[in-house]
Amino acid sequence: MNLRIAPLPILLSCASHGAAAHGNPGARPEAVAVVAATPGLVAFWTFGEQAGQPRLSVETTNKHPLVEVGGPIARVEGGPFSGYSAELGGKQYFRIPYAETGDLNISGKEAQVSMFAVVRIIDLKQSRTIAGMWSEGKGANDDTGTRQYALLMNMPTYGGPRQLVPHISSEGGVTRRADGSAFPWCADYAATRSEVPEEKWCSLGFTYDGHYIRAYINGALDARPLDPVKDKRDDRYFTQEGPGGKDRGMNPYYHGRGIFCYDPALHAKDKPGGGSDFTVGARYAVGSMLGEATKGKFGGLAVFNRAITDVEMKRLHDAADIAALK
Repeated sequence: MNLRIAPLPILLSCASHGAAAHGNPGARPEAVAVVAATPGLVAFWTFGEQAGQPRLSVETTNKHPLVEVGGPIARVEGGPFSGYSAELGGKQYFRIPYAETGDLNISGKEAQVSMFAVVRIIDLKQSRTIAGMWSEGKGANDDTGTRQYALLMNMPTYGGPRQLVPHISSEGGVTRRADGSAFPWCADYAATRSEVPEEKWCSLGFTYDGHYIRAYINGALDARPLDPVKDKRDDRYFTQEGPGGKDRGMNPYYHGRGIFCYDPALHAKDKPGGGSDFTVGARYAVGSMLGEATKGKFGGLAVFNRAITDVEMKRLHDAADIAALK
């Protein structure tokens, strides 16, 4: 278990730009401060800006402007940090072009990453994407993808129907067994025991410490052992290619091969689409950006360049105070 104890955050009185700066009495600077005080923070969006405006990261060196794609994305009242949230309708999403991702471009053999989101999801049949750098390509057996890391939902192919399924890819394209043989898809993801809550506010998160992917719902690791037959993971890759020749688990899920790093000198020919953008609410999959675009409200999203602890994940969830949201 990932139970290292982190120091309590210092509540910063200035942690409210992007929240109180909007003149909104619903802004919660004390909640913003908890996220800002968590080590390794790379980006933190509170979605307080009006429709038509880039959403800017607060309390970080880089502002990482999220640009709307598909038209204006409404700002609606009610949110855990700024007092507002962004409402997506399944036809729009946010994007940062690959060339502008900066320190969001987390990659390499030793890379670690965590994400934390406060969302209200509608229609899990369509809504599959929270955020990440995750470009899949045109479909099964297409190896041109430039996947890196992503917080996704409802992936039934390898036992994740309606569950939270954070992904990590070391190949960018399809997953490969130890002998180099390929799966038709990326198969490297943890899957929770519980389903992602629908039509209610929740927090969703994951960590990757360079070895294991862990998935969290409402601040808690939703542990799940591997059942090879039931989970459609009876391939030797899942059952015999984990630590010590044993299974990889389900949540936590053993990956241990690092995060794909796009290199134009190496990948220009076999991955002609270039590196993946950072996107929120949609991803490029089966030749489309909108086929599995998410419907719902996004009240907060944070990315870290380290594996935050169980204690820290719970602290972020508690700060969001989702019971107070409507």
